Amino acid sequence: MDFFTTLILLCVVVILLTLVRWRNTAQKLPPGPLALPLLGNVLSLDTRAPFKTFVEWSKTYGTVITAYLGPQRVVVLVGYDTVKEALVDRADDFAGRGPIPFFDRVVNGYGLAVSNGERWQQLRRFTITTLKDFGMGRKRMEKWIQEECQYLLEAIRETKSDPFEPTFYLSRTVSNIICALVFGQRFSYNDVHFLRLLEIFSEGLKFGSSTWGQLYNVFPWLVELLGSRHLKKIDSLNEVKVFCMNRIQKHSKSIDPDDPRDFIDCFLNRLNQEKDNPNTEFTYDNMVATVLDLFLAGTETTSHTVRYALTLLVKYPEIQERMQKEIDAVIGQDRSPSMEDKMSLPFTDAVIHEVQRYLDLAPFNVPHCALRDITFRGFTIPKGTVILPLLHSVLRDEVQWESPCVFNPEHFLDSDGSFKKNPAFLAFSAGKRSCVGESLARMELFIIIVSLLQHFTFSSPGGPETLDLSPEISGFASLPRKYQLIATPR
Repeated sequence: MDFFTTLILLCVVVILLTLVRWRNTAQKLPPGPLALPLLGNVLSLDTRAPFKTFVEWSKTYGTVITAYLGPQRVVVLVGYDTVKEALVDRADDFAGRGPIPFFDRVVNGYGLAVSNGERWQQLRRFTITTLKDFGMGRKRMEKWIQEECQYLLEAIRETKSDPFEPTFYLSRTVSNIICALVFGQRFSYNDVHFLRLLEIFSEGLKFGSSTWGQLYNVFPWLVELLGSRHLKKIDSLNEVKVFCMNRIQKHSKSIDPDDPRDFIDCFLNRLNQEKDNPNTEFTYDNMVATVLDLFLAGTETTSHTVRYALTLLVKYPEIQERMQKEIDAVIGQDRSPSMEDKMSLPFTDAVIHEVQRYLDLAPFNVPHCALRDITFRGFTIPKGTVILPLLHSVLRDEVQWESPCVFNPEHFLDSDGSFKKNPAFLAFSAGKRSCVGESLARMELFIIIVSLLQHFTFSSPGGPETLDLSPEISGFASLPRKYQLIATPR
């Protein structure tokens, strides 16, 4: 390449960079780092924990930052005050859902998780109402969780105090609870097809949080071009989609409209009621995608949290012992825990909350999107901009937490040892896009963890010092490392 060609290319790059900076200023976009053409700020991100880069940038540019992930403009919201103002105080403006290409490849824009507008509003209202009708957050659901815990306890007893890896023990239990709501049944822990679906969930979330998964979300066309090896992780979710379709088909043949058994029956009833409405969102495609949404979200998030809780309790055996003493004093070992016990177990409740805070399962939150031009804190967020309310920055906010980077249950206890709420505990997000299954997840976490500690003391073959609490992967989700545990009967 001769000198003049090099000079021309250099000038073009400088002009493009200048245009990007001018565009930010002209539109009153929030400030942010200079972005490269096409690549944006991708090369500047910490590949192992990209959300940490945004926190560092906030020290220079403030708590509302403009960045570019490839050609896609994103506005990142950092810190509790900023995120709360957007998601809670300005809930209507920030209720849009941003694109999730690796998941949208499977659901094609249908369902609850990735939709917007009337589709999202109708499906969210229906889903919350239906899940509550079938016991979410109520005594009926509590009984299902207690019964499922008995299967888990029996499975762990069968390890006979030998080391075991708990991932699928826990995912089978948690998944069966959402299966009871959605499919009206539980599955045997030895069901090979059921285990295959759980493996797909685990691998899919792992891929979505990996470098390749993040690359697909930024440059889907590039990953498509590079070959099918990486796409198999995404396309395997179609097996779960087919499973959901088969369940729906079986339900349609045996449904009693006057006595719905589960979520699928209720959706089929609504679909039939609105079959002549050309504007209805109660369609077959939305039903399949929403069932898939619930099955996936209701399995992975809670099971990862329980697994991380066990790792933390092995790492800090004094905390495990203190929880067991509190549980023994209030419940004993002869009955199942109930949500009524929660008020009498403040330290246990504090530990469970601190596990969620410290795990930081969804550091980026699920992407939001500006569905119209938004004026926020003196800046303009143009329509179509992806918005990332950084939950990591909320759960690690130095103003809101005494020791944000340390696992410390005292964050949720007052001076008298009573449980203390913290408004910055946004593990389930906040506002109109908060987790629809929050009440179910809270009930599952409490009953499962308390049940396990009633009957077992957990340890590690290598001892507490061998456990690394840092995530295996931190991208779309922060996924805890896998370890062999020993469950010693009490």
